[in-house]
Amino acid sequence: MNHVLILPILLPLFMGAALLFGHRLGSSSKRLLSLLATWALVPLALWLLLLAGDDQLRVYALGNWQPPFGIVLLLDRLSALMLLVTALLAGFALLYACRGDDERGPNFHALFQFQLLGINGAFLTGDLFNLFVFFEILLISSYALLVHGHGPSRIRSGMHYVVLNLLGSSFFLLGVSMLYGVLGTLNMADLAWRTALLDPAQAPLVAAAGFLLLVVFALKAAILPLYFWLPRAYAAATAPVAALFAIMTKVGLYAILRVFTLIYGSEAGELSNLAQVWLWPLSLLTLAAGVIGALAARNLQVMLAYLVVASVGTLLAGMALGNASGIAAALYYLLHSTLIAGALFLLADLIGLQRGAIGTDLISAGPLRQPLLLGMLFFLGAISVAGLPPFSGFLGKLMLMRAVELNSQAAWLWSVLLVGGLGMLIALSRAGSLVFWRTNDECPAIAGAGADPIRLLATLGLLSASLLLVVLAQPVQGYLQATASQLLNLQPYLQTITGGGA
Repeated sequence: MNHVLILPILLPLFMGAALLFGHRLGSSSKRLLSLLATWALVPLALWLLLLAGDDQLRVYALGNWQPPFGIVLLLDRLSALMLLVTALLAGFALLYACRGDDERGPNFHALFQFQLLGINGAFLTGDLFNLFVFFEILLISSYALLVHGHGPSRIRSGMHYVVLNLLGSSFFLLGVSMLYGVLGTLNMADLAWRTALLDPAQAPLVAAAGFLLLVVFALKAAILPLYFWLPRAYAAATAPVAALFAIMTKVGLYAILRVFTLIYGSEAGELSNLAQVWLWPLSLLTLAAGVIGALAARNLQVMLAYLVVASVGTLLAGMALGNASGIAAALYYLLHSTLIAGALFLLADLIGLQRGAIGTDLISAGPLRQPLLLGMLFFLGAISVAGLPPFSGFLGKLMLMRAVELNSQAAWLWSVLLVGGLGMLIALSRAGSLVFWRTNDECPAIAGAGADPIRLLATLGLLSASLLLVVLAQPVQGYLQATASQLLNLQPYLQTITGGGA
């Protein structure tokens, strides 16, 4: 058995525990250990990505208890891809945090590792109950990271975040219990096999459980109308935490893609494509709501948080198409939006540090110490997020528009994407002009040195993803197309169950 599958879970688990026991260590030692553990996930994720590239599903049975009875981890192209995105985002976010943000409260590095434990576990688990367990691990860590640094705004945002997610967890348990009560298993591949053979009399209960799970995942992914917690929470968090949170909504979207292509996929009979009728209108409405929120925002971090909501709508639209091209386009846009959103949260903090007490509020302030450097970085991030050529946001939206057939669905998608892109451009242009052009000469410039080189390096590292995704577009698109095809071919997943072949 290949034990490498469990390393993305064990590494942050043991390092987080070690950092808790060694809480009296100096800050430099904690930073070194945390950075080593986090950046070690990058080559590990690349190794798993290469392993998954042969299209073979790899199942790791904990305790050697074979499915459907034991807890299993499942590695396929999608889970390997999500592990790599998480590792890259976390590595640069932690590098940024090590320049002082980690000292605003206790046990930052231990919490950061436990957050990675929950995220990696959610991407690797092949069991629905353990998806709930890893959700709770990442949520508990995120509660503490959100209020890291204290302050009344963080406490208020944290309370809303905690209450809503506790409610979501209750619905998750209820949905999982209903599935187990009807089907007698929680292994996702086994659930797919049993759903295909489902007694019609039991179908309404299984459908109700599916709708409960959809509500839960929609809350985690910040889909309309369950997105109101996100802007306030992301804007209140410290910059490296907000950057890491850019992957949090993707965990919810990943869960929707995994559950509703496998358990409620093409083999599920009358329950197949259970969520498709809901995902399509919700995706367009979420995208529109995100753009409207960005236009109305009066704070740079709040505006970026609304742009995360808009990216959720864009991703969901690709998934709602239900074909391989749409899913591949959504995954490409996921890579782009996650890394660039993380970069922009870090960049917003760099800008806020040079504006003094005004911070990231979108009002005129004194001149920045490095207006040309920060302005150029903001310009690159803005045109990438808005979807202008030649950056990755443009390619992602182009792939998405090409994936839809020429019908009324295409008219809606093209209209919302293009008008939404224009709205993003207007919002970002307004923010850029207020921060970099319309400076108030009566406000004195903030004294001090320029932006910290390590923080700039972390921001540039994430921003460079937009160019790399364009340069490597052909191999990346080939991998993503194969990923989408693998997701829609359920027979190999069903064959992972002992005695449960197709």
